[in-house]
Amino acid sequence: MSSSEGGSEPTDTREEIMEATYRALCEHGYANLTMQAIADEFEKTKAVLHYHYDTKDELLAAFLEHLLDRFTSRLDVDSDDPNARLDALVDELLLGLDDESGEDREFHTALLELRAQAPHNAAFREQLAANYDLLLDMLTTIIDDGIEQGVFHDVDAERLAALIMATMLGGRVHQITLDREAIALDVREVLEDEILDDLRNKAE
Repeated sequence: MSSSEGGSEPTDTREEIMEATYRALCEHGYANLTMQAIADEFEKTKAVLHYHYDTKDELLAAFLEHLLDRFTSRLDVDSDDPNARLDALVDELLLGLDDESGEDREFHTALLELRAQAPHNAAFREQLAANYDLLLDMLTTIIDDGIEQGVFHDVDAERLAALIMATMLGGRVHQITLDREAIALDVREVLEDEILDDLRNKAE
């Protein structure tokens, strides 16, 4: 029986499950991930996992939602400045999860595997689409606020936001699949030089 719908499971148990899922994904990747592998990273029993989530894919769909919540909580920028909010969002998407332990690469490789399942898995597809739509809306709102405040050039905010999102996501995918660590930094620099600088400097 699944109790994941409606948010009925205790918050601390859900967090423990999500952290266990993160660790198991990093270690095993999507293809070799099992409920038992997640349970091995979890202080409670496998039965507790199945009480909350009937299947691995149901759990992973919830995990994708959890990632969005974690991401947006890190973006709580205490500023009304559209420039600061724009930089925070771009830096977090492109650079915010990098570390020197290798765990970042393992995790993003597993996440890329989840994305690859989306054409064949409605739950993954719907959650990834919801994540994308929310991030696109956040970025569009930042650009619109900058235009209203006169610090950004007058542009079609949603179209520009879609371009920025595609550029950032492409940079992440290339960094993972081509094993080139500098790609995210290069994309961040070019994004600033060719797109964001123009958006900022042509404000009237």
